[in-house]
Amino acid sequence: MTLALIELDNIGLKRQDDSIFHSVQLTLKKGDRLALLGSNGTGKTSLLKLIVGLNKPSQGNIIAFGKERNSESDFLEVRQRVGLLFQDSDDQLFCPTVLEDVAFGPLNLGNTEEQARNIALSVLNDLGLSELADRVTYRLSGGQKRLVALATVLAMSPDVLLLDEPTNGLDDQSKERLLSLLTSLDQTMILVSHDQAVIERLANRAVMMNEGTLEEAVMHTHPHHHEHSHLHVHAKKDIEQHDETAHLDHHGVE
Repeated sequence: MTLALIELDNIGLKRQDDSIFHSVQLTLKKGDRLALLGSNGTGKTSLLKLIVGLNKPSQGNIIAFGKERNSESDFLEVRQRVGLLFQDSDDQLFCPTVLEDVAFGPLNLGNTEEQARNIALSVLNDLGLSELADRVTYRLSGGQKRLVALATVLAMSPDVLLLDEPTNGLDDQSKERLLSLLTSLDQTMILVSHDQAVIERLANRAVMMNEGTLEEAVMHTHPHHHEHSHLHVHAKKDIEQHDETAHLDHHGVE
C-alpha cells in the first residue's frame, strides 16, 4: 500500500468572512502528478500555499509525511520536503545574483558553501542556465526569472513539487526545456496551470475546484479532425451523469 505524502482532511479557508473553499478532501500519494484545475479565483493558489503553511485553514487537518501539521515549526519541516514554485517569480527571488539565489536553499539545509554552490551550478546546468549564474537577478527577463525560480526549488531536492503556472512568461524553446526536465523527474507534483501542454505532458490525475470545494476529475483524450489527440478533463460526477443519460437514451427511457 502506497502511503500518502500529503492529506487534506475536511479543509476550509476563509478570507475575512468570505469562504474561499470548504470541505476539501485530498490525498496525494508518491508518484501522483496531480493537475489542480478550476477557474480563476477559485482558490487553487491559496490551496498550494496552505499545504506549506503560508495560509492557515479555517477548518480541518493537514497531514504531511505522516504527521499532523499545525504550528510554524511543523511547517518548517514540511517546506524542506515540499517545494512551492510561486506564480510570481519576484516573490521567490531576493538575492543579488542568480547563483546566490539558487544556493540559498541548499545552504539552509546544512550544506557547506562549496556544496551549496556545486548543487546550484548543477541545477542551473540542467535547466540550461549556466550562463546566468553571475547575473544580477532583478535584471533578468520574465522568462529567465521563471526558470531561475524553478531552479531555486529544484536545488532543495524536494519530495513534492507544487508548481503554480510553471510556464508563465516562457518562450516556446524555454517551455519545451522546462517540460522535458519536469517529465524526467521522479518527484510527486501538484500542477496548477492554464497551459494545456503542461497538463497533457505531466499530469496523471486531476481534481477540479468547483462550487467552493474539490472534486475528483476524469482525464481522457479523443481524436480531432486535424489528426492528433487533445486531453480533456471533466468533473467525475459530470462524466457519471453523462454516462447515465447515454444509457437511458440507448434504451429509449425518458
